[in-house]
Amino acid sequence: MEYVLQGQGHIHEFMIGRDNYGPTDMADLDHIVDEEDVTLRDALGAKKTFTYVYDYGDDWRHKVKVEKIVTLDAPIDRGVCVGGENACPPEDVGGPPGYEEFLAALVDPKHPEHRDLKHWIGGSFDPTAFSVDEVNERLSSTE
Repeated sequence: MEYVLQGQGHIHEFMIGRDNYGPTDMADLDHIVDEEDVTLRDALGAKKTFTYVYDYGDDWRHKVKVEKIVTLDAPIDRGVCVGGENACPPEDVGGPPGYEEFLAALVDPKHPEHRDLKHWIGGSFDPTAFSVDEVNERLSSTE
């Protein structure tokens, strides 16, 4: 099974070599190719790395490295997570600088934003927490 490039949620873009891929509603921009028209294998070619940009407002940039391509015994409907590290930053936290400020405020009860951010996040937040099962549950619930 070939996977079509598709991100979730906020506006996003895959930057592979000199080519940029994004959602259909961005494909009318001169530099964006519709992500639904290409597979990851075709977009990568011989390349092993690409950049995934998520949420233009927060500007999260992820360098993705394809370490291994395997042949499966049976096809799967979507990708699965086999490992990872650390918690996903909360949505709309303000990108990397906002996330750093968020973490600093959470551990400092004297920080002026401490109480509001604890309430916003729903109590506690462990930036080192990671669960393969939770990630795969979220992946299986996306369209």
